[in-house]
Order: sequence, then structure tokens, then C-alpha cells
Amino acid sequence: MIEGLDPKLNNLEGVAKELKNKYACGGTAKDGYIFLQGDHRDTISETLINLGFSESSIELH
Repeated sequence: MIEGLDPKLNNLEGVAKELKNKYACGGTAKDGYIFLQGDHRDTISETLINLGFSESSIELH
């Protein structure tokens, strides 16, 4: 689960789609969170930073 990304400033559905394609997994964006199937915590932060998100705004669970 990814949180901390402002849904008013970011197209969470588009970000979720891009992440699902990159990690070849299922997932969804709902209620300000992005849910991905599988454990991608070791690389997802770097990917989000490369997409332009600040490291301090990313919270992974």
C-alpha cells in the first residue's frame, strides 16, 4: 500500500497503471491510496522518485 500522494495533485489511477505495468502485477487506486499485489517495497520508492514524487511524501506499508 502506498500513501502520502495527494490525489488532488496526482492522477493516482494513472500512477497505479504505470506501476502495475512496470511491476507486472495487479493493483488499484482507491481513497487516496495505491494498492499493488505483491511485495515491491524494496524498489517502489526509487520508481516513485523517478516519476517526480518527493521522497518525504512517500509512505509504504
